[in-house]
Amino acid sequence: MEWNPQDLHTLSQCFVNTLSPSPEPRRRAEAILSDFSQKPNYGLAVLRLVAEPNVAEEIRQAASVNFKNHLKVRWSPAPNSDEPRIQDAEKEQIKALIVSLMLNATPRIQGQLSEALVLIGKHDFPRLWPNLLPELTGSLQKASQAGDYASINGILGTANSIFKKFRHEFKTNELLYDLKYCLENFAAPLLEIFLKTANLIESAANANAAALKPLFESQRLCCRVFFSLNYQELPEFFEDHMNEWMTEQMKYLANSYPALENSPDGLALVDELRAAVCENINLYMEKNEEEFQAYLNGFALAVWNLLTTVSQSPSRDQLAVTAIKFLTTVSTSVHHSLFAGEGVIPQICQGIVIPNVMLRDEDTELFEMNYIEFIRRDMEGSDLDTRRRIACELLKGIATNYKPQVTNLVSVQIQNLLTSFAANPEKNWKDKDCAIYLVVSLATKKAGGTSVTTDLVDVQSFFGSVIVPELQSQDVNGFPPMLKAGALKFFTMFRTHIPKPMTLQFFPDLIRFLRAESNVVHSYAASCIEKLLLVKDESGQARYTSLDISPVLPQLMNNLFEALQVPESEENQYIMKCIMRVLGVADISREIVGPCITGLTSVLNKACENPKNPVFNHYVFESVAVLVKRACGKDASLIAVFEINLFPSIQKILVEDVQEFYPYALQLLAQLVELNRPPIPQSYMQIFPMLLSPDLWKKASNVPALVRLLQAFLKKAPHELNQEGSLRQVLEISNKLVSARSTDEQGFYVLNTVVESLDFNVIAPYIGQIWSSLFTVLQTRQSPKYIKCLLIFMSLVLVKHGSTNLVESVNGIQANLFLMILGQFWISNLTHITGFIETKLTAVASTRLLCESQMLLDAAAVEHWGKLLNSIITLLSRAEQDRVEEDPEMPEFAENVGYSATFIRLHNAGKTEDDPLKDIRDAKEFLVTSLARLSAQFPGRYPQIISQYVEPANQAELLRLCNSYNCQIV
Repeated sequence: MEWNPQDLHTLSQCFVNTLSPSPEPRRRAEAILSDFSQKPNYGLAVLRLVAEPNVAEEIRQAASVNFKNHLKVRWSPAPNSDEPRIQDAEKEQIKALIVSLMLNATPRIQGQLSEALVLIGKHDFPRLWPNLLPELTGSLQKASQAGDYASINGILGTANSIFKKFRHEFKTNELLYDLKYCLENFAAPLLEIFLKTANLIESAANANAAALKPLFESQRLCCRVFFSLNYQELPEFFEDHMNEWMTEQMKYLANSYPALENSPDGLALVDELRAAVCENINLYMEKNEEEFQAYLNGFALAVWNLLTTVSQSPSRDQLAVTAIKFLTTVSTSVHHSLFAGEGVIPQICQGIVIPNVMLRDEDTELFEMNYIEFIRRDMEGSDLDTRRRIACELLKGIATNYKPQVTNLVSVQIQNLLTSFAANPEKNWKDKDCAIYLVVSLATKKAGGTSVTTDLVDVQSFFGSVIVPELQSQDVNGFPPMLKAGALKFFTMFRTHIPKPMTLQFFPDLIRFLRAESNVVHSYAASCIEKLLLVKDESGQARYTSLDISPVLPQLMNNLFEALQVPESEENQYIMKCIMRVLGVADISREIVGPCITGLTSVLNKACENPKNPVFNHYVFESVAVLVKRACGKDASLIAVFEINLFPSIQKILVEDVQEFYPYALQLLAQLVELNRPPIPQSYMQIFPMLLSPDLWKKASNVPALVRLLQAFLKKAPHELNQEGSLRQVLEISNKLVSARSTDEQGFYVLNTVVESLDFNVIAPYIGQIWSSLFTVLQTRQSPKYIKCLLIFMSLVLVKHGSTNLVESVNGIQANLFLMILGQFWISNLTHITGFIETKLTAVASTRLLCESQMLLDAAAVEHWGKLLNSIITLLSRAEQDRVEEDPEMPEFAENVGYSATFIRLHNAGKTEDDPLKDIRDAKEFLVTSLARLSAQFPGRYPQIISQYVEPANQAELLRLCNSYNCQIV
């Protein structure tokens, strides 16, 4: 775009129309802007419009938002994006203009331009934008001289956003180089403005709030930049100037500022600065304890005094949490003696911990109004940043070195709280809640397990006297519901400590609580039941079995499905997870199947309308899958019942293309196909042509589920699939999958099933093309994963169709190609195979090559023969970790249950791993017996080859195996 009056007018009019309440002009303007954005210099033109003083403020603001979003998409597009990239010449002009425009803009536009600047900095700073920091520091000095705190805070806010990367990225040489550059350019100006602002605050402490607010905001931003620049390690500049930094930061914790704190939003601003200081000193305690030691006592006293005056108002939560975190860090450090003084721990317990653990009105409101957030904070352990949890973390920290004192003190506090409750239950119920919370939160989890312990109370006695009365309350909706939730949480936490007979006694009460109106209470009841069914005894056996829940199963399932009807619990993931767990344990009779499948399909159909909660929906499909698996495994006649009930839902998902559920529906279909006995009903076979549609395979998230379903059809209806060119289409799909690095393993899954399910005479017309495709990929992709898949596939061809068919079909591509593959890939990579079935398969296949293939029995191939035997022995005799290096291609994946995940496997609909060599029990025995038979035909030949090519350790292992199985190599 050219910058001229006509373009200025056109752009201005477009941005006016984007603000229109009428959809038609708004859409038309957005379409015109979208077309303009494809042209060179569009971003520059919009930025100039933002700077045009004669254009209305709302138009310039709309333009600034558009400019930011334009940069987000086109400054550095993703590698697979079709979006045009902003050209370098335009980028340089934008970078030359944006800082000064941002500083001179009105606050709202300044915020948008600051975000745009940070977007550029994310990609270009500092290496491709070396002028940025000098320009920012020069502007900071000018603004400081002019006392222009609007500009100062704009610059500091931008610097804060740019420097945040030092908090989040791993320490690398490149990151440290960038940090060094930032320190050299910004550390001194930062200290200068921090000290100047501190002097202004001190001299204007009694000034009006309006004058103080920008000064405190400036100090807060300085402290956040301090945090970023110190996060990786202690820089020399900050160590040299630690006294200035710490002296000034101490003042904000120790002093009060009535003029500001008594004004609207003023206290929040001061608290934000104090919280930033607490984060800084906590960082120094964690990473620079020795250098910080001289300031520790003063800060600890200031934080302590501050906490005793911080009110329970939610607006002060951030300050309370960061301050308590600092004391917690000190309590576990070598300076824990600060807590050893007479009366210190009682003061902390009574003055800090108990007040912060006690329920507030805000907690009860959250309990009633937003049960999901309440549970997230209260039960799931993700609430380290709430007052209740962090106060208990402080006690745990002190107990690291002063356990007897903490235990005795808290035990007394718990008894006092329970006594207070007993005196007036209706008025003092929060005291009992506090007592239960302390016991639960201070419990210690055993390493590597789910079991917890506590020294505060005798668990069974506490359960009987404090928890049981709440469980036995006949009115599940009685006041107060939070006590019932606390009792259920205690039961869940200490479930392994409660004897089985006692637990079974209260199981009907847990089922009753599923009918509570409170979303939290019936969620906690469901969670308690679900966790109880996971408990194992010391022998590893499940403590609670189908026999234990059979008497109450109909009522349990009824109440669970009824709970899903309660407002706001229609997609309650705790209820659905409990349904899944119960169905996985219970004895699934025909009487149970009916209401369960009706309930689940009803839930599923509702979820299809608007998939919202991915965790809930995952448990819905897992529940269906486990019901199908366990019911049909017991009674095959129930397959028809499931088909009648599930097919309409599956069809709805596939026809309406409900993308979130598509992979789930395919996995359920695969499960049903595998449960059927051939011939497969026509209702399934009608789906098969759809499965071969190339368009269906384009979406990456569908591929694993499509492969799973395709495997099921290949296994159950192999001969039907050989008609009308279907096999050719299947092989075309597998070829495309193998050709792509991201799906090559899935392609091999298809090929493996083809080889397992069809006779060689059916595969023979296509086998040459299969090998050509696989070896073409091998020329450019010799990754460990690909070679492993190829070896497994070749081994499967051998054990299913014979070594002759394998060798001759490979050599049909090129003379002696098999021997080359064997020498370059098979022998050297055989030892990298992992997995019980895969190891057995490749070991047996390699053994058969040794002892059956005429090519290897030839005198010219003795070196290959000996080295292959050496690899087989290594594969069978050494543990995986001793022979396989970690594969850098295989990243570790954290659990991801959001819809952004490419594919989520249904555990209960999983494909059973079939052993293609069921008749061979032991691969080691197969090796030595095969070698013994071979050597008997050629006495004296193989001991010499073995001594020449097999490593000494493997020779010794081979001798040991021969002795173990009473075989001899002669």
